Amino acid sequence: MENRIDRSFEALRARDEKAFIAYICAGDPTLAKTVDLALALEKAGTDILELGVPFSDPLADGLVNQLAAQRALEAGATVPGVLDCVRQIRRQSQMPIVLYTYMNPIFQFGFDRFHRAASEVGVDGLLILDLPPEEDLPMAEDGPFHIRLVAPTTPPERVQRICSRAAGFIYYVSREGVTGVQTRVASSLAARVAEIRNWTRLPIAVGFGISTAEQAREVAQVADAIVVGSAIVQKISENASNPDMPARIGEFVASLVAGAIGR
Repeated sequence: MENRIDRSFEALRARDEKAFIAYICAGDPTLAKTVDLALALEKAGTDILELGVPFSDPLADGLVNQLAAQRALEAGATVPGVLDCVRQIRRQSQMPIVLYTYMNPIFQFGFDRFHRAASEVGVDGLLILDLPPEEDLPMAEDGPFHIRLVAPTTPPERVQRICSRAAGFIYYVSREGVTGVQTRVASSLAARVAEIRNWTRLPIAVGFGISTAEQAREVAQVADAIVVGSAIVQKISENASNPDMPARIGEFVASLVAGAIGR
């Protein structure tokens, strides 16, 4: 199977570049603004968009992302609305899109129905935070990749099992706990990424806590992709009422991309 995620990493490898993955919550501040934000992020150098499906009980998320999900839900965001948002982005962009979500919204929508709908609108991957790989079903050949997570506490034998069923890329959660801005990169990062590479040839993305160009640059020394979320979401919150909010967020992300991977 190959989709936009594979093609994006292939193109980056050919240029000897690392991927920049940006997370935003769909519907924060509105679904219409999310489309504008996605296009601004791509223009700023984002290689893959991680789009959060707002959920009332996001257990893996820190306060910044929890509040974003709350704002999105209050603004009327729904699963069908998020899927339509992806459809609108696809009219202007072929940037890979990964939906960051929990099982509850998918279960309520219908597991098979959700996968079909996600594939139809152009979703490339699903990052389902609370779905253990042992409980997952085999991926459909024409459906979105299921992106697998590895944590700092994941034992080697489980890392091997996770990697054996992975596609797209491996998402390494660089710290214990929830999402949120951190002041430094975990000292164990290089060793843990090297351990994961023993079991997979897929790209390894590192996220949770990266908030500055300096931190992203440090992570880029050992990883294939850098994920920045809370720092971007916080900027969205601070600029939500500004008419030029997407452009402002684009400028912020462009500075991260330039500082982290030199584009």
